[in-house]
Amino acid sequence: MASSNGLRSNGNAPLIRAEGIWKIFGRNAGKVIGTPDADLSRGELREKTGCVAAVRDVSFEVWPGEVFVVMGLSGSGKSTLVRTLIRLIEPTAGRVELDGHDVTAADRKELLHLRRHTSSMVFQHFGLLAHRSVIDNVAFGLEVQGKPKAERLARAAEILGLVGLEDAANQFPDELSGGMQQRVGLARAFAVDPKVMLYDEPFSALDPLIRRDMQDEVIRLQHETGKTMVFITHDLPEALRLGDRIAIMRDGRIVQLGTPEDLVGSPADDYVSNFVRDIPRSHVLTLRWIMRDAAPGEENGPRLDVATTVRAAVPVIAGSERPVCAIEGDRVVGVVDREAVLTAIAGEGE
Repeated sequence: MASSNGLRSNGNAPLIRAEGIWKIFGRNAGKVIGTPDADLSRGELREKTGCVAAVRDVSFEVWPGEVFVVMGLSGSGKSTLVRTLIRLIEPTAGRVELDGHDVTAADRKELLHLRRHTSSMVFQHFGLLAHRSVIDNVAFGLEVQGKPKAERLARAAEILGLVGLEDAANQFPDELSGGMQQRVGLARAFAVDPKVMLYDEPFSALDPLIRRDMQDEVIRLQHETGKTMVFITHDLPEALRLGDRIAIMRDGRIVQLGTPEDLVGSPADDYVSNFVRDIPRSHVLTLRWIMRDAAPGEENGPRLDVATTVRAAVPVIAGSERPVCAIEGDRVVGVVDREAVLTAIAGEGE
């Protein structure tokens, strides 16, 4: 995945900026914010006020080309949060900016334009039109935009080639497997060339092997297109595999936001620790996490990119008498010795 650190350092503005987002369901929901009731547990708030706080004071930024994952268990608020970004659900309070536009202040016409041209959403349930062929399903968003038929069919054919479904163009959805149907859903979302892709648990209904194939597909498409993606999931391995950064939600709040390494190497609290305890640390932590400064004369050892995982680096480190140099571009930024690797691997049994 793209390096979010690099994205932030090159002077780009964030593509998405969410500030103080609240979503409370129930009568007089707005009166809860700013009172002690806002800090009650979900059950206590419902009992006292009849309201349900789905999202509580959430703020984050997403950078161009980044894959930003929001992860949490059922009821954590993650799906509600992603829907507030384009006001499929109206936030109770807060501000969302998308590609420089204030989504929360947009009128209906502006909002429709943002949904049709700036963002695309992929849902768990594919939502394909059963009476339309695959190519017509893919072209549907372009039809809504008012594109001429020849133009939208040419674009749909191009995107079907991108997802490997060019031979299925004239089939109908009920003739396809679940994985193929979800590829059609991906193609439809990509066809309108949006600035940001929003995925709401798109693969949770798929079989494990198909799910992994679709994760591979998302990774490949992101590499090939550079699209900014916000991905919602309840599955930690999926989050770690896809995300440049991950926000873990609990009871409507973000409890930790960071890189996969941050979450696995330095969990913020017991809740996050319980999430990541079964994840092999050496598969996630990179040389950047375990390196130390180079002592004089240590910069002549084998070289590996600083983003190499500990597990992938083991053969090189084990086969060298010298510490391995972690490099970023052409510059040595640290060294990694056997002791550091053994310490990282030993931590997997904690």
